[in-house]
Amino acid sequence: MRNNSELMEKLAAAAKAGRLSRRGFLGSATAAGVTAATASGLWATHARAEPKRGGTFRWGIHDGNTADSHDPGTYVTRQGIYLAAQHRSYLTMIAPDNTLAGDLATEWSATPDATEWTFKLTDKASFHSGKKLTAEDVVASLNHHRGEKSTSAAKALLADVTEIVADDAHTVTIKLSGGNADLPWLLTDYHFVVCPANTDGTIDWRSGDGSGPYKIDNGEFGVRWDLSRFDGWHGEGAYFDKVVMLVLNDPNARQTALMTGDVDCISLVELKTLSLLQRAPNIEIDNVPTGAAITLPMFCDRAPFDNVDVRMALKLAMDREEIVEKIAYGAATIGNDFHLAPSQPYFPADIPQREYDPEQAKFLLKKAGAENVSVKLHTADSLFSGAVDMCVLYSEQAKKAGINIEVVREANDGYYADVWLKEPFTAVSWGARPTPDVIFTQAYKAGAVWNESHWANERFNELLPIAKAELDDAKRTEMYHEMCMLMRDDGGTIIPFFNNFVYARSSKVQHGADQAANWECDGGRAPTRWWFA
Repeated sequence: MRNNSELMEKLAAAAKAGRLSRRGFLGSATAAGVTAATASGLWATHARAEPKRGGTFRWGIHDGNTADSHDPGTYVTRQGIYLAAQHRSYLTMIAPDNTLAGDLATEWSATPDATEWTFKLTDKASFHSGKKLTAEDVVASLNHHRGEKSTSAAKALLADVTEIVADDAHTVTIKLSGGNADLPWLLTDYHFVVCPANTDGTIDWRSGDGSGPYKIDNGEFGVRWDLSRFDGWHGEGAYFDKVVMLVLNDPNARQTALMTGDVDCISLVELKTLSLLQRAPNIEIDNVPTGAAITLPMFCDRAPFDNVDVRMALKLAMDREEIVEKIAYGAATIGNDFHLAPSQPYFPADIPQREYDPEQAKFLLKKAGAENVSVKLHTADSLFSGAVDMCVLYSEQAKKAGINIEVVREANDGYYADVWLKEPFTAVSWGARPTPDVIFTQAYKAGAVWNESHWANERFNELLPIAKAELDDAKRTEMYHEMCMLMRDDGGTIIPFFNNFVYARSSKVQHGADQAANWECDGGRAPTRWWFA
């Protein structure tokens, strides 16, 4: 009995420190001979971490550029995404357990054909400037991503919206040309923040005013942001008094800052030094499986990638198992050249895994008249842990297929502004999207701003709106299966793996049992959801 008591104390301590989920706690407790009912009671009274207020949370983040801005249509780096989650609000959001939750919206409903959605807003929200948030602000903020003049990267996501109406001060109705069963999920996309509306129907995004849990005191893109708790926030959490976001693109600088106590958390751990960091005293590691993808898009309208046999040869010339082992150190799920991970809905598990086959790649290159083809692959250290090393390893693997890949190491600062979508073959890090339609529409639909491979497949684009509107889950599953096959065999994107989010924090920083898997550090909302012991 004494041993069981000691074990339960250890389990409770691990749970309070955020190292053990509720499921893990209950499983370990019942394995130790505790009944399920008793284990649930112990979780509720002893293991569940209790948030506390106070302190300054210093957060070392990767992937920040000086070219970033407060314009929500241009958000692309982690700096922009994480900052937005602190100082601005959304209609809906991803909860720590990866379910859909409300932010500004308290409830929502749709017509039977899902062509019209109504959102009820909280009456407690206000901007940091003191202005009360109303439905007009929501209408203007969503319209910022619509219309012929919009240059927003999220424009394609709202292409089916025909009208957005403020029914009253706290009710918004969104009308669509076709059904969209995923609209509340789609609105969690990080671009769809709510900004103050101007009198002409545009939004005031330049000031940085928002209605999020923290207000901006001062800062500079690519360098640092200082924020303080907004006492008028409408939600729960925001336990820290102040938040300091430090852009630390260099992985060694990030981990050194954590080890020396200069920061309390870092958003990305260098995987090749993970084992050393795990042995460090007073450091906790969070390793979260996700739907976040590493992609290598090729411009399908640019030679030599305009030939499907060349694209297939480049896919077959990659040994993904070796990459996951040597680059991701096992903290990843192998990719299969379609943009869905096993953790995501509608994942087609029966599609055969693509294998490394340099001989078949050689055959296809000969068929295409592209033997000994040479290409440049652009990458940068800040994209993900091991980004440059992965491209170099891929280059070595491809030599067996007679493919010469020159790895071009670009500067971290400005990569997404100056390299991605401009060079024909690049390495990219995508955060997880909540549904297939969101990522398919944003990155694979013909003409989408972020269609990074310039892929235009007629059948894929035909299926996209049909699948989105289909309420029969079995039929929808079949359509997404076909779309994944088209991406895999015709598409211009190589997907080496879906990377786990591996980040680290001081042991004095605590969080709940679950961690949202859409972005690092609890969906990029660590300052709102975490606290000091």
